[in-house]
Amino acid sequence: MDLAFSEEQEMLWKSARDFLADKCPKTLVREMEADEKGYSPELWTEMAELGWMGLPFPEKYDGGGMSLLDLTVLLEEMGRACLPGPFLSTVVLGGLPILEWGTEDQKQNIIPKICNGGAILTTAITEASARYDAISIQTTATPDGDDYLISGTKLFVPDANIADWIICVARTAQSANSQEGITLFLVDAKTPGISTTVLSTIAGDKQCEVVFDKVKVAKTSILGKVDQGWEMVKKIMEWAALCRSA
Repeated sequence: MDLAFSEEQEMLWKSARDFLADKCPKTLVREMEADEKGYSPELWTEMAELGWMGLPFPEKYDGGGMSLLDLTVLLEEMGRACLPGPFLSTVVLGGLPILEWGTEDQKQNIIPKICNGGAILTTAITEASARYDAISIQTTATPDGDDYLISGTKLFVPDANIADWIICVARTAQSANSQEGITLFLVDAKTPGISTTVLSTIAGDKQCEVVFDKVKVAKTSILGKVDQGWEMVKKIMEWAALCRSA
């Protein structure tokens, strides 16, 4: 098996290393630990102009049309530089689920904004137990006419303090099988009833508590199928684990 970089991956690796060595010195990393946003909007814009945010998305959504393996090449260099910011949250936790399970309207509305640096996303999974299992999902989404009302508290949600959209994992039905009755909702982070608090962490990264207080979302905001979201959550966690290990 040939594990060497392709010519395209080699170019991506070298350009990323050179760019981050210049634009992301350790002084910036320390500065962003204390910054309330936790990232540099100017650097974010430059990265978008390089096509980094759009790298794994199809060209028809203004993406680069490259693969998840190509993305890990870039993420390895980001990890080497300790790049602060919501790249993993936006591209992997937010964008890939929309690409995989979103409606065409959801894709057309959000993915081009991710690619051009105009949207920041994250996914809210864990709750008070801090466990990544289905039984711990206690946030509820209750039908209300053509809408749902989401209520509950999510913890350790990365970059929620600056997110434009949050994919919220909620329970839409009670079942003896805890993996059933879970649904994913694509929620505008500015919707009334959402409050976000940045938690104090040793790493200084922006992990947040997000409270949903009867947050009204349209049924069209559902990602994938109602009550069948846990397999999607497992896939998201697989993507995250793969990318964090890069």
